[in-house]
Amino acid sequence: MIIDYLNGTHPEDVEVDLCIVGAGAAGIAIAHSFIGTSIRVCLLESGGLSGEERNQRLYEGSSSGHVDFDPGTSRMRVFGGSCNLWGGGCIPLSTDDLTPRDWVPDSGWPIGYADLEPYYGRARSFCQLGDIDFTEGTFTAPTARGVLPFDEDKLINPLFARCGILFGEAYRDALDRAPNVKVLLHANLLELAPTSDGVHVQEATIGSLGGHRNKVHARHYVLASGGIENARLMLLSDSVVPGGLGNAHDVVGRYFMDHPSGTLGTLTSDDSDRVTRPYERLRGKNAPSSFPEIALSHEYQRSQRILNGRVHPFGVEAPLPRGIRALRELRTAMRKTVQDENALLEARLSEALRNAPAGEVIAAPSSISLTALKLGLGMGDIAKAFVHKLADRPAVKNSHVELVGYFEQAPNPESRVTLSDETDIFFGQRKVCVDWRLTPLDHHTYRTSAKLFGDELARSCQGRFELSPWLADESRKPEIHGTAHHIGTTRMSDDPTKGVVDRDCRVHGMDNLHIAGSSVFPTGGWAFPTFTIVALSLRLADELRMLLTAGFL
Repeated sequence: MIIDYLNGTHPEDVEVDLCIVGAGAAGIAIAHSFIGTSIRVCLLESGGLSGEERNQRLYEGSSSGHVDFDPGTSRMRVFGGSCNLWGGGCIPLSTDDLTPRDWVPDSGWPIGYADLEPYYGRARSFCQLGDIDFTEGTFTAPTARGVLPFDEDKLINPLFARCGILFGEAYRDALDRAPNVKVLLHANLLELAPTSDGVHVQEATIGSLGGHRNKVHARHYVLASGGIENARLMLLSDSVVPGGLGNAHDVVGRYFMDHPSGTLGTLTSDDSDRVTRPYERLRGKNAPSSFPEIALSHEYQRSQRILNGRVHPFGVEAPLPRGIRALRELRTAMRKTVQDENALLEARLSEALRNAPAGEVIAAPSSISLTALKLGLGMGDIAKAFVHKLADRPAVKNSHVELVGYFEQAPNPESRVTLSDETDIFFGQRKVCVDWRLTPLDHHTYRTSAKLFGDELARSCQGRFELSPWLADESRKPEIHGTAHHIGTTRMSDDPTKGVVDRDCRVHGMDNLHIAGSSVFPTGGWAFPTFTIVALSLRLADELRMLLTAGFL
């Protein structure tokens, strides 16, 4: 059942077998796995069923790194998590993404692709992708258009699938109906309280913005609150263990990574649609089930000793011909809702009354009528665009193409999430501070791959590539931003001095605390992380089912 903890309808403490903190992709996947079992589950969500500004303020924090980072705007505190804002991209990692690389310090997972493969199959079902096939690092369904042929020792065309659901919407009713699952909305985890030796979590203290306080007692606990908040919650749980839970080696919060992105340069060509058309992310009833990207081959990464990355070509339209502009204006006008139309009519009427001679009311011409007039004057442009469409060419020619890169980030223990001295206004808890740092290997990757991407794509369309100034001049500050893929702060490692959780996502040195989500990724490749988040969460659910069924603590 789903209960809103904010309104005080659930005043008693909670006794369950499994407590999951965070109802995003990871938390919902785990909770859903236990529906219909004898295991009692409590799923805590700080937000409600829709976004609320007051809840979002709990994400506020600061930045102290070389690259600006706003922790308050890169996450969403709501049932369904930040995936309420995602684009749906799903793609599996490959063996090369998971294997240690001698040129990438602290790289490599303690598990391999074979450990993830069966759970990728289940994640495909959970994400409702249908029966589309996949293999290492790619899906394998046909694409809408043929991809560009590349030297596969340099560039490849991996395919991603688009998830068409929002997890909160898709699984809300099932969780609400489940007699063994209790979802508490607006329930904020304030602290996990362990035994005096710090080995076993005894209870979770929760609170609402309305002032309610309660305890959740469970046999096992899972933190599934995202790559920043998982670390923050562990650091805040320090009343018994100084420095926070699982932090005996000062690793919690370290190795913070994102997928840095930036414009690599500009491509100009008379045939630039040859580059952009194959990589358009088509939508609609007959859209394909997989979409290509342009990525660095693993052979090239090894030969150049760089990180993984991809590039997407974004066509920038030339000035619109008169007829095409009028047609688009007409479509926009026709799509207005009745409410919008009434508001526009009132505005036009008011304007007409103000400008009319005394005692006379004139009719204001509608925008649709004016646009239709323009449309008639531009029929030649529309006819030409129709011919282009029949030939599968864009209606409007590109003036140029911007190449935007998305990259893996090197693991770096100095790139980290910590607690600041500033506290939030609701619970008085310390806010997060993100020190996001890039390494020389990151910068080497951007420069090396930008030139390769630009040269190869220019060659494919007989064009010219111009490198962005920040890449052409090594002394300039990198023009890079994050993509809200927060990775690594509770990373997985067999070595407790290098990671926070083991290969089963259990916190080192603790017997009943696990972590789910991309915070456990030791490295992330360039891949959209959600598909792997779901796969790891389903794998963790199997581990928890075994532990709880066997009665282990």
